[in-house]
Amino acid sequence: MASQRVFPLSCVVQQYAWGKMGSNSEVARLLASSDPQARISEDKPYAELWMGTHPRGDAKILDSRISQRTLGQWIAENQDSLGSKVKDTFNGKLPFLFKVLSVDTALSIQAHPNKELAEKLHLQAPQHYPDANHKPEMAIALTSFQGLCGFRPVEEIVTFLTKVPEFQFLVGDNATTQLKQSLSHDSQAMASALKSGFSHLMESKKQLVVEQLNLLVKRISQQVAAGNNVEDICGELLLQLHQQYPGDIGCFAIYFLNLLTLKPGEAMFLEANVPHAYLKGDCVECMACSDNTVRAGLTSKFIDVPTLCEMLSYTPSPSKDRLFPPKWSQEDPYLSLYAPPVPDFAVMKMEVPGSVTEYKVSALDSASILLMVQGTVTASTPTVQAVIPLQRGGVLFIGANESVSLKLTVPEDLLIFRACCLL
Repeated sequence: MASQRVFPLSCVVQQYAWGKMGSNSEVARLLASSDPQARISEDKPYAELWMGTHPRGDAKILDSRISQRTLGQWIAENQDSLGSKVKDTFNGKLPFLFKVLSVDTALSIQAHPNKELAEKLHLQAPQHYPDANHKPEMAIALTSFQGLCGFRPVEEIVTFLTKVPEFQFLVGDNATTQLKQSLSHDSQAMASALKSGFSHLMESKKQLVVEQLNLLVKRISQQVAAGNNVEDICGELLLQLHQQYPGDIGCFAIYFLNLLTLKPGEAMFLEANVPHAYLKGDCVECMACSDNTVRAGLTSKFIDVPTLCEMLSYTPSPSKDRLFPPKWSQEDPYLSLYAPPVPDFAVMKMEVPGSVTEYKVSALDSASILLMVQGTVTASTPTVQAVIPLQRGGVLFIGANESVSLKLTVPEDLLIFRACCLL
Protein backbone atom coordinates (compact mmCIF):
# COMPACT_ATOMS: atom_id res chain seq x y z
CA MET A 1 0.00 0.00 0.00
CA ALA A 2 1.55 3.29 -1.15
CA SER A 3 0.44 5.19 1.94
CA GLN A 4 2.74 3.09 4.09
CA ARG A 5 6.03 3.40 2.19
CA VAL A 6 7.33 6.43 4.13
CA PHE A 7 7.36 6.33 7.93
CA PRO A 8 9.43 7.36 10.98
CA LEU A 9 11.65 4.93 12.83
CA SER A 10 12.79 4.47 16.42
CA CYS A 11 16.36 3.25 16.26
CA VAL A 12 18.51 1.12 18.53
CA VAL A 13 21.20 2.57 20.81
CA GLN A 14 24.23 0.36 21.58
CA GLN A 15 25.96 1.19 24.87
CA TYR A 16 29.41 -0.28 24.20
CA ALA A 17 32.11 0.60 26.73
CA TRP A 18 34.20 2.58 24.19
CA GLY A 19 31.41 5.11 23.61
CA LYS A 20 31.26 8.69 24.89
CA MET A 21 29.50 9.11 28.21
CA GLY A 22 26.05 10.65 28.57
CA SER A 23 25.42 14.01 26.90
CA ASN A 24 29.04 14.16 25.68
CA SER A 25 27.89 11.66 23.05
CA GLU A 26 26.33 12.84 19.79
CA VAL A 27 24.31 9.60 19.84
CA ALA A 28 22.79 10.61 23.19
CA ARG A 29 22.21 14.20 22.05
CA LEU A 30 20.39 13.05 18.90
CA LEU A 31 18.31 10.64 20.98
CA ALA A 32 17.36 13.36 23.48
CA SER A 33 16.43 15.81 20.69
CA SER A 34 14.23 13.32 18.84
CA ASP A 35 12.48 11.96 21.93
CA PRO A 36 11.79 14.43 24.77
CA GLN A 37 10.90 11.50 27.03
CA ALA A 38 14.30 9.82 26.56
CA ARG A 39 16.38 9.85 29.74
CA ILE A 40 20.10 10.21 29.21
CA SER A 41 22.27 8.66 31.94
CA GLU A 42 25.47 10.65 32.36
CA ASP A 43 27.29 7.59 33.74
CA LYS A 44 26.53 5.36 30.71
CA PRO A 45 28.26 5.21 27.32
CA TYR A 46 26.21 5.96 24.21
CA ALA A 47 28.37 4.42 21.48
CA GLU A 48 26.21 3.71 18.43
CA LEU A 49 22.80 4.46 16.95
CA TRP A 50 21.74 1.72 14.54
CA MET A 51 19.34 2.55 11.68
CA GLY A 52 18.44 -0.55 9.71
CA THR A 53 17.35 -4.18 9.95
CA HIS A 54 20.31 -5.85 11.67
CA PRO A 55 19.10 -8.78 13.82
CA ARG A 56 20.72 -7.23 16.92
CA GLY A 57 19.22 -3.81 16.24
CA ASP A 58 16.13 -3.92 14.02
CA ALA A 59 14.56 -0.43 13.98
CA LYS A 60 11.01 -0.09 15.29
CA ILE A 61 8.32 1.51 13.11
CA LEU A 62 6.60 4.58 14.59
CA ASP A 63 3.38 4.43 12.58
CA SER A 64 0.20 3.06 14.13
CA ARG A 65 -1.23 2.19 10.70
CA ILE A 66 1.46 -0.45 10.17
CA SER A 67 0.96 -3.83 11.81
CA GLN A 68 4.60 -4.97 11.69
CA ARG A 69 6.64 -3.81 14.68
CA THR A 70 10.09 -3.64 13.07
CA LEU A 71 11.55 -2.48 9.78
CA GLY A 72 13.00 -5.93 9.06
CA GLN A 73 9.58 -7.56 9.44
CA TRP A 74 7.95 -4.93 7.25
CA ILE A 75 10.54 -5.21 4.45
CA ALA A 76 10.23 -9.02 4.49
CA GLU A 77 6.54 -8.56 3.57
CA ASN A 78 7.06 -5.52 1.32
CA GLN A 79 10.18 -6.37 -0.67
CA ASP A 80 9.15 -4.16 -3.60
CA SER A 81 9.82 -1.17 -1.34
CA LEU A 82 13.55 -1.94 -1.71
CA GLY A 83 13.49 -1.13 -5.43
CA SER A 84 13.60 -3.78 -8.14
CA LYS A 85 17.39 -3.93 -8.59
CA VAL A 86 18.10 -3.87 -4.84
CA LYS A 87 15.50 -6.55 -4.20
CA ASP A 88 16.97 -8.85 -6.86
CA THR A 89 20.64 -8.18 -6.07
CA PHE A 90 20.36 -8.59 -2.30
CA ASN A 91 17.69 -11.32 -2.05
CA GLY A 92 14.93 -9.08 -0.75
CA LYS A 93 16.96 -7.61 2.11
CA LEU A 94 18.19 -4.11 2.97
CA PRO A 95 21.92 -4.35 2.12
CA PHE A 96 23.28 -1.70 4.48
CA LEU A 97 23.31 -0.65 8.12
CA PHE A 98 23.34 3.10 8.79
CA LYS A 99 24.84 4.33 12.07
CA VAL A 100 25.96 7.24 14.20
CA LEU A 101 29.09 6.55 16.28
CA SER A 102 30.41 8.47 19.29
CA VAL A 103 33.91 7.19 20.05
CA ASP A 104 35.78 7.99 23.27
CA THR A 105 38.14 5.00 23.52
CA ALA A 106 40.06 3.55 20.55
CA LEU A 107 38.19 0.90 18.60
CA SER A 108 40.59 -1.97 17.71
CA ILE A 109 43.25 -2.36 15.02
CA GLN A 110 41.14 -4.23 12.48
CA ALA A 111 40.30 -4.99 8.87
CA HIS A 112 37.35 -6.56 7.10
CA PRO A 113 37.57 -9.51 4.69
CA ASN A 114 36.44 -9.52 1.08
CA LYS A 115 33.59 -11.87 0.18
CA GLU A 116 35.89 -14.75 -0.74
CA LEU A 117 37.78 -14.63 2.56
CA ALA A 118 34.57 -13.98 4.51
CA GLU A 119 33.10 -17.23 3.19
CA LYS A 120 36.25 -19.14 4.12
CA LEU A 121 36.48 -17.65 7.64
CA HIS A 122 32.78 -18.25 8.27
CA LEU A 123 33.20 -21.94 7.40
CA GLN A 124 36.32 -22.30 9.55
CA ALA A 125 35.26 -20.33 12.63
CA PRO A 126 31.58 -19.28 12.61
CA GLN A 127 31.79 -18.40 16.31
CA HIS A 128 34.18 -15.55 15.42
CA TYR A 129 33.04 -14.79 11.85
CA PRO A 130 29.25 -15.14 12.00
CA ASP A 131 28.34 -14.59 8.32
CA ALA A 132 29.77 -14.97 4.82
CA ASN A 133 29.47 -11.34 3.71
CA HIS A 134 32.06 -8.63 3.23
CA LYS A 135 31.92 -5.49 5.39
CA PRO A 136 33.08 -2.34 3.60
CA GLU A 137 32.49 0.77 5.71
CA MET A 138 32.47 4.53 5.28
CA ALA A 139 32.78 7.08 8.08
CA ILE A 140 31.71 10.72 7.59
CA ALA A 141 32.76 13.06 10.40
CA LEU A 142 30.12 14.98 12.37
CA THR A 143 32.71 16.48 14.72
CA SER A 144 36.51 16.37 14.55
CA PHE A 145 37.08 12.62 14.08
CA GLN A 146 40.41 10.85 14.53
CA GLY A 147 41.28 7.47 13.09
CA LEU A 148 44.01 5.25 11.68
CA CYS A 149 43.64 4.16 8.06
CA GLY A 150 45.95 2.31 5.66
CA PHE A 151 49.74 2.09 5.71
CA ARG A 152 51.85 5.21 5.91
CA PRO A 153 54.44 5.98 3.22
CA VAL A 154 57.48 3.78 3.94
CA GLU A 155 59.63 6.91 4.36
CA GLU A 156 57.54 7.88 7.41
CA ILE A 157 57.78 4.38 8.90
CA VAL A 158 61.57 4.36 8.45
CA THR A 159 61.77 7.74 10.23
CA PHE A 160 59.85 6.29 13.19
CA LEU A 161 62.18 3.27 13.24
CA THR A 162 65.08 5.71 13.67
CA LYS A 163 63.38 7.94 16.25
CA VAL A 164 61.64 5.24 18.31
CA PRO A 165 64.18 2.52 19.26
CA GLU A 166 61.52 0.57 21.17
CA PHE A 167 59.52 0.30 17.94
CA GLN A 168 62.59 -0.80 15.99
CA PHE A 169 63.41 -3.43 18.64
CA LEU A 170 60.03 -5.13 18.09
CA VAL A 171 60.10 -4.83 14.29
CA GLY A 172 63.57 -6.43 14.36
CA ASP A 173 66.83 -5.74 12.55
CA ASN A 174 66.10 -7.83 9.44
CA ALA A 175 62.66 -6.31 8.79
CA THR A 176 64.01 -2.81 9.53
CA THR A 177 66.79 -3.28 6.96
CA GLN A 178 64.29 -4.66 4.43
CA LEU A 179 62.03 -1.59 4.89
CA LYS A 180 64.95 0.82 4.44
CA GLN A 181 66.19 -0.99 1.33
CA SER A 182 62.67 -1.11 -0.19
CA LEU A 183 62.72 2.68 -0.58
CA SER A 184 64.92 2.27 -3.67
CA HIS A 185 62.92 -0.65 -5.11
CA ASP A 186 59.53 -1.19 -6.75
CA SER A 187 56.09 -1.30 -5.13
CA GLN A 188 56.18 -5.10 -4.87
CA ALA A 189 59.38 -4.98 -2.79
CA MET A 190 57.83 -2.23 -0.66
CA ALA A 191 54.69 -4.30 -0.03
CA SER A 192 56.81 -7.33 0.88
CA ALA A 193 58.89 -5.25 3.32
CA LEU A 194 55.73 -3.76 4.87
CA LYS A 195 54.21 -7.20 5.36
CA SER A 196 57.41 -8.52 6.94
CA GLY A 197 57.80 -5.55 9.29
CA PHE A 198 54.16 -5.29 10.34
CA SER A 199 53.83 -9.07 10.86
CA HIS A 200 57.01 -9.16 12.93
CA LEU A 201 55.68 -6.36 15.13
CA MET A 202 52.19 -7.82 15.59
CA GLU A 203 53.54 -11.30 16.37
CA SER A 204 55.89 -10.02 19.12
CA LYS A 205 55.82 -11.89 22.43
CA LYS A 206 53.61 -10.20 25.03
CA GLN A 207 56.41 -9.81 27.60
CA LEU A 208 58.63 -8.00 25.08
CA VAL A 209 55.77 -5.71 24.04
CA VAL A 210 55.06 -4.74 27.66
CA GLU A 211 58.75 -4.11 28.38
CA GLN A 212 59.32 -1.95 25.29
CA LEU A 213 56.03 -0.09 25.70
CA ASN A 214 56.85 0.73 29.33
CA LEU A 215 60.25 2.07 28.25
CA LEU A 216 58.68 4.22 25.55
CA VAL A 217 55.89 5.51 27.81
CA LYS A 218 58.45 6.44 30.47
CA ARG A 219 60.61 8.24 27.92
CA ILE A 220 57.72 10.19 26.40
CA SER A 221 56.30 11.06 29.83
CA GLN A 222 59.67 12.51 30.86
CA GLN A 223 59.81 14.55 27.65
CA VAL A 224 56.30 15.90 28.22
CA ALA A 225 57.08 16.74 31.85
CA ALA A 226 60.14 18.66 30.67
CA GLY A 227 57.93 20.70 28.34
CA ASN A 228 59.35 19.15 25.17
CA ASN A 229 57.32 18.63 21.99
CA VAL A 230 56.73 14.90 21.29
CA GLU A 231 54.59 15.38 18.19
CA ASP A 232 57.29 13.95 15.90
CA ILE A 233 56.80 10.51 17.50
CA CYS A 234 53.01 10.81 18.07
CA GLY A 235 53.81 10.96 21.79
CA GLU A 236 50.47 12.24 23.08
CA LEU A 237 48.55 9.64 21.06
CA LEU A 238 50.80 6.83 22.29
CA LEU A 239 50.27 7.85 25.93
CA GLN A 240 46.51 8.04 25.33
CA LEU A 241 46.34 4.56 23.76
CA HIS A 242 48.58 3.04 26.46
CA GLN A 243 46.28 4.48 29.12
CA GLN A 244 43.28 2.89 27.39
CA TYR A 245 44.98 -0.44 26.57
CA PRO A 246 48.08 -0.90 28.79
CA GLY A 247 50.72 -3.21 27.32
CA ASP A 248 48.81 -3.65 24.03
CA ILE A 249 50.75 -4.23 20.79
CA GLY A 250 48.21 -1.99 19.00
CA CYS A 251 49.86 1.04 20.61
CA PHE A 252 52.85 0.53 18.28
CA ALA A 253 50.63 0.24 15.18
CA ILE A 254 50.39 4.04 15.05
CA TYR A 255 53.91 4.04 13.57
CA PHE A 256 52.78 1.90 10.62
CA LEU A 257 49.32 3.38 9.94
CA ASN A 258 48.22 6.80 8.71
CA LEU A 259 46.74 9.09 11.35
CA LEU A 260 43.76 11.03 9.99
CA THR A 261 41.83 13.82 11.65
CA LEU A 262 38.64 14.36 9.66
CA LYS A 263 36.84 17.71 9.77
CA PRO A 264 33.01 17.64 9.78
CA GLY A 265 31.87 16.45 6.35
CA GLU A 266 35.16 14.73 5.51
CA ALA A 267 35.06 10.98 5.01
CA MET A 268 37.19 7.87 4.83
CA PHE A 269 36.22 4.70 3.00
CA LEU A 270 37.41 1.40 4.46
CA GLU A 271 37.42 -1.20 1.72
CA ALA A 272 38.29 -4.85 2.27
CA ASN A 273 41.74 -5.61 3.72
CA VAL A 274 42.58 -2.03 4.74
CA PRO A 275 43.87 -1.81 8.34
CA HIS A 276 42.12 0.85 10.41
CA ALA A 277 40.96 1.94 13.83
CA TYR A 278 38.59 4.65 15.04
CA LEU A 279 40.23 6.66 17.82
CA LYS A 280 37.97 9.53 18.89
CA GLY A 281 35.04 11.66 17.74
CA ASP A 282 31.53 11.47 16.27
CA CYS A 283 30.66 10.24 12.79
CA VAL A 284 27.94 8.92 10.56
CA GLU A 285 28.85 5.44 9.33
CA CYS A 286 27.39 3.25 6.61
CA MET A 287 28.41 -0.36 6.08
CA ALA A 288 27.38 -3.57 4.37
CA CYS A 289 25.32 -5.85 6.62
CA SER A 290 27.95 -8.07 8.21
CA ASP A 291 29.65 -8.70 11.54
CA ASN A 292 32.95 -9.88 10.07
CA THR A 293 35.89 -8.07 11.68
CA VAL A 294 39.45 -9.38 11.96
CA ARG A 295 41.17 -7.77 14.97
CA ALA A 296 44.77 -7.63 16.16
CA GLY A 297 45.05 -5.06 18.94
CA LEU A 298 43.43 -2.28 21.03
CA THR A 299 40.53 -4.55 21.90
CA SER A 300 39.27 -7.01 24.49
CA LYS A 301 37.57 -9.08 21.75
CA PHE A 302 38.88 -12.10 19.84
CA ILE A 303 42.27 -11.41 18.20
CA ASP A 304 43.37 -13.16 15.01
CA VAL A 305 46.84 -11.82 14.19
CA PRO A 306 47.83 -14.47 11.57
CA THR A 307 44.66 -13.88 9.52
CA LEU A 308 44.99 -10.10 9.74
CA CYS A 309 48.66 -10.04 8.71
CA GLU A 310 48.01 -12.40 5.80
CA MET A 311 44.92 -10.61 4.42
CA LEU A 312 46.03 -6.96 4.55
CA SER A 313 46.59 -4.73 1.56
CA TYR A 314 50.21 -3.60 2.00
CA THR A 315 49.90 -0.51 -0.17
CA PRO A 316 51.46 2.59 1.38
CA SER A 317 49.93 6.01 0.68
CA PRO A 318 49.98 9.52 2.17
CA SER A 319 47.21 10.23 4.69
CA LYS A 320 45.55 12.75 2.34
CA ASP A 321 44.98 9.94 -0.17
CA ARG A 322 42.86 8.10 2.39
CA LEU A 323 40.25 10.89 2.37
CA PHE A 324 37.12 10.01 0.38
CA PRO A 325 35.71 13.23 -1.14
CA PRO A 326 32.02 13.54 -2.03
CA LYS A 327 30.75 14.66 -5.43
CA TRP A 328 28.41 17.62 -5.66
CA SER A 329 25.10 17.02 -7.40
CA GLN A 330 24.53 18.74 -10.75
CA GLU A 331 20.74 18.85 -10.16
CA ASP A 332 20.55 19.77 -6.46
CA PRO A 333 22.78 22.62 -5.17
CA TYR A 334 22.36 21.42 -1.57
CA LEU A 335 23.29 17.76 -2.10
CA SER A 336 26.64 15.96 -2.13
CA LEU A 337 27.10 12.22 -2.70
CA TYR A 338 29.55 9.82 -1.07
CA ALA A 339 29.47 6.85 -3.45
CA PRO A 340 32.16 4.25 -2.67
CA PRO A 341 33.08 1.57 -5.23
CA VAL A 342 30.85 -1.12 -3.69
CA PRO A 343 27.23 -1.95 -4.59
CA ASP A 344 25.92 -2.18 -1.02
CA PHE A 345 25.52 1.49 -0.08
CA ALA A 346 26.01 5.18 -0.77
CA VAL A 347 25.35 8.21 1.44
CA MET A 348 23.90 11.59 0.48
CA LYS A 349 24.51 14.71 2.55
CA MET A 350 22.02 17.57 2.27
CA GLU A 351 22.88 21.01 3.65
CA VAL A 352 19.85 23.25 3.15
CA PRO A 353 19.96 26.90 4.24
CA GLY A 354 17.25 28.05 6.65
CA SER A 355 16.08 30.63 4.09
CA VAL A 356 14.63 27.79 1.97
CA THR A 357 11.03 27.15 3.02
CA GLU A 358 10.58 23.75 1.37
CA TYR A 359 13.04 21.09 0.20
CA LYS A 360 12.25 18.08 -1.96
CA VAL A 361 13.99 14.77 -1.21
CA SER A 362 14.02 13.13 -4.64
CA ALA A 363 12.76 9.65 -5.40
CA LEU A 364 15.32 6.85 -5.89
CA ASP A 365 15.05 3.31 -7.22
CA SER A 366 16.18 2.21 -3.76
CA ALA A 367 14.86 2.16 -0.25
CA SER A 368 16.64 4.74 1.89
CA ILE A 369 16.98 5.87 5.49
CA LEU A 370 17.12 9.57 6.26
CA LEU A 371 18.64 11.07 9.43
CA MET A 372 17.99 14.64 10.57
CA VAL A 373 21.16 15.91 12.24
CA GLN A 374 20.03 19.53 12.32
CA GLY A 375 16.75 21.31 11.67
CA THR A 376 12.99 21.02 12.23
CA VAL A 377 10.60 20.09 9.41
CA THR A 378 7.35 18.40 8.53
CA ALA A 379 7.63 15.62 5.95
CA SER A 380 4.90 14.77 3.45
CA THR A 381 4.60 12.65 0.33
CA PRO A 382 2.25 12.85 -2.68
CA THR A 383 0.59 9.61 -1.55
CA VAL A 384 0.10 10.36 2.16
CA GLN A 385 -2.28 12.97 3.55
CA ALA A 386 -0.86 13.14 7.09
CA VAL A 387 2.42 14.96 7.66
CA ILE A 388 5.29 13.53 9.72
CA PRO A 389 7.02 15.95 12.10
CA LEU A 390 10.82 15.51 12.06
CA GLN A 391 13.41 17.25 14.19
CA ARG A 392 17.06 16.76 15.12
CA GLY A 393 17.65 13.02 15.67
CA GLY A 394 14.56 12.04 13.68
CA VAL A 395 14.85 9.06 11.31
CA LEU A 396 12.66 8.37 8.28
CA PHE A 397 12.36 5.27 6.11
CA ILE A 398 11.64 6.12 2.47
CA GLY A 399 10.53 3.33 0.15
CA ALA A 400 11.84 3.10 -3.40
CA ASN A 401 10.39 5.60 -5.91
CA GLU A 402 8.91 7.79 -3.17
CA SER A 403 9.70 11.49 -3.03
CA VAL A 404 9.35 13.46 0.21
CA SER A 405 8.73 17.15 0.70
CA LEU A 406 10.29 18.75 3.79
CA LYS A 407 8.75 22.02 4.97
CA LEU A 408 10.94 23.96 7.37
CA THR A 409 8.94 24.83 10.49
CA VAL A 410 11.89 26.70 12.06
CA PRO A 411 14.08 28.92 9.82
CA GLU A 412 17.39 27.22 10.66
CA ASP A 413 19.79 25.35 8.37
CA LEU A 414 19.14 21.66 7.74
CA LEU A 415 21.83 18.98 7.88
CA ILE A 416 20.52 15.64 6.64
CA PHE A 417 22.19 12.33 5.76
CA ARG A 418 20.48 9.71 3.62
CA ALA A 419 21.75 6.15 3.17
CA CYS A 420 20.70 4.29 0.04
CA CYS A 421 21.82 1.75 -2.54
CA LEU A 422 22.63 3.10 -6.02
CA LEU A 423 22.96 0.15 -8.41
